[in-house]
Parts: sequence; C-alpha cells; structure tokens
Amino acid sequence: MVRINANFNKLPGSYLFSEIARRVAAYGEANPDRTLIRLGIGDVTRPLPAAVTAAMHKAVDEMATAQGFHGYGPEQGYDFLRQAIAQHDYKARGVDIQPNEIFVSDGAKSDCGNIGDIFGTDNVVAVCDPVYPVYVDTNAMAGRAGDYDAATGRWTNLIYMPCVAANGFSPAIPAEKVDLIYLCFPNNPTGAVATRAQLKAWVDHANATGAVILYDSAYEAFITDPAIPHSIFEIEGARTCAIEFRSFSKTAGFTGTRCAYTVIPKELEREGTSLNSLWNRRQCTKFNGVPYVVQRGAEAVYRPEGRAQVRETIQYYLNNAKIIRDGLAAAGLTVSGGENSPYIWAATPDGMGSWDFFDKLLREANVVTTPGAGFGPSGEGYIRLTAFGEAEATRQAVERIKAVL
Repeated sequence: MVRINANFNKLPGSYLFSEIARRVAAYGEANPDRTLIRLGIGDVTRPLPAAVTAAMHKAVDEMATAQGFHGYGPEQGYDFLRQAIAQHDYKARGVDIQPNEIFVSDGAKSDCGNIGDIFGTDNVVAVCDPVYPVYVDTNAMAGRAGDYDAATGRWTNLIYMPCVAANGFSPAIPAEKVDLIYLCFPNNPTGAVATRAQLKAWVDHANATGAVILYDSAYEAFITDPAIPHSIFEIEGARTCAIEFRSFSKTAGFTGTRCAYTVIPKELEREGTSLNSLWNRRQCTKFNGVPYVVQRGAEAVYRPEGRAQVRETIQYYLNNAKIIRDGLAAAGLTVSGGENSPYIWAATPDGMGSWDFFDKLLREANVVTTPGAGFGPSGEGYIRLTAFGEAEATRQAVERIKAVL
C-alpha cells in the first residue's frame, strides 16, 4: 500500500492565512452589509508600473512572431534579467555578485521553502520567533522539525530565537549548535531591521561554526535609513556562509505575476560541495523557469522610468505605514515597525489574546489584521498590519480601530 509523507499530518490545523481567510469569509457571509478593509495578508494593491506593463506588452508581441517566440527558457533565468539584477541590486551598492550566482524564480516564498531540498534532513534549524510560517512548515514537511508540541506551540527539533520587545525584536545568536539559520530583515512580521554590526556577528558565527544563513531580504526596498544594509552580502565574509532571497512582489507589484530570485555565491561550499551547483541541479530538475514575458517585465523595473515608478509605489506604501503606526500609537497601542518596513507590529490592549483581538477588530471595526500568535509563540499578544492597502482605505481602517479602542 502507498505510504504518505507522515510529516504533513504533524502540521497543526491549517496554514495561518488560510485560517484567516476562512474566518473572514464566514463573517462576510453572515454580514453581507458590512464593508471589510483588509490590512492582514500582505498583498499589494497598486498596479504594475507602466514601464513593466509596456515591456510585457512588447514581449507578448514578440511571442506572436516566429523570430521572437520563446519556448523553454533557461531554468536559472534569462541573462538580460540576471545581469540587470547584478548591476542594479548589488554592484550599485558596492557588492560583487555575478549573474551566474543569481537564480530567477517564481517567488521568494517558493525558494525559501524549496531551499531545504539541497540540505540533509538531519540539520539543526534555527528560526526567529515570531517567524514567517513557511520557514517552519516546510522544515516540518521535510522531517527536520520533529514533532509539534501543542502546549508550547513549538516544534521539538527546531531552535527558536525569541524576537521580543526586550531585545528590540532582534534575535540573539543561539547557544546551541545550529546548521541552518533563517533570518529576515526587514522582518516579517515585526518590521524590525538589522544593523551592520548585528549582521556581522551572524556572519562571523556562521563561518566559525559551518552554519548557513538563509537570508530573506524581500522587503529591502522599504529601508529608508541609509545606515541599514540592504543585503547580507554587504557584510564581509557573507559569501562563504549565506544565501539570499529577494522578490519583485512587494516592490514592483508582482504578487500576481510571480518573479523573484535567489543568490548563492560560488564560494559557498559545505562538505566540499558547491551549494550554487546543488541549487542549479535542483532547479534544472524541478523547475522550468519563469516565463519570458514576466522576466522582460521584471527587467523593466531597472530602467530609469521603471525605477522612478517603483520608488513612487514604495513611498505610497511607506506613507500608509506611517498612517497606521501614528494612528495606533495615538490610540494607545504600543507599536513597532512601519519605518523601514511595510509591516506594523502592535501589542494587543490589556493582555488580550492575538486571535481575540483579531476577532474583535473584524467584528467591531470590520478591519482584517493578522494575529501575531500565527507567527509563533512569541507573537502572542500582538497583531500585524500591512501597509499594502489603498491610502483612503488605510486611513478609514485606522479611524475604525481608534473608534473601537
């Protein structure tokens, strides 16, 4: 008889955002006259930049000709996009990343989940707490996480690194020996950022112990403080211990178009094996590449008009973040994030549980947020709000929340 991957049965309940969608749908069906404002799931609302859609239209026209048609493309991404990424995202910041160290994909979420394919299942994994659920769930699916302890909300084999108010929502290097370290800055969900000195400590630790840092910098475009690094590779020594994930989703509106990339330096080796080569082998086997039309659209992000349009979009969302942050603070909530990040992390009032506060805001304010408990045990007592809504809707949502409080 066929045997299933029993690790899936260990996963608790449903995926966080599926549960949110279920509760919101149930409330909407019971209250069809209510207008909901969604500041929960981090989906964008601004349209694709005009430079992007113009490039995609041109690429579609090319595909309609024998000379311009593109079938299967390179699994690693077309050279025109990899070169643009290397030039504008790295060389422009003084970082030496070569095009053949860049792998274009259909999303940072996919890559963060799939990267585990190149690592053994006996590696010890460290995650921030609270944490983006994909880091935890995909390791649980692979069998690295052990068993789920419902009493603590933790997996028995994972090392949890608390990110709480007392440490500025920045994790301390664990005392335990760890092999794979997930870091995300600007952080999802807390909105915290890491200084150059903090990242240098992580890089030195990884190089000293042989660990690999899995660095999610999907929100780097929202960094406004010039002292904050945008890439782990701005840190000396990172090329021998780190993998970086980035995305066009939140910066250029590609959530529904799907394009991202992962950077694995040639120098990064473990057990005498190049991780760049392993990931290349994995991608060539399991992935047929991002469509030509989409990659032409992503390339246009780096043209002068594309960069200007993306900056305008980023500023739009940062303005929303300020509205949320200032409004919730004025209402008496303790808030963080929202300055170098599109996420605002707010403590619930009077010790209220995360899901209870989520339900209260849904029912009484008709505003959808994300309960912090869904991100891990240290997320209890918080909610996350996103700045990706429409500006007017964001203002209305804040006024509704203030009225409830």
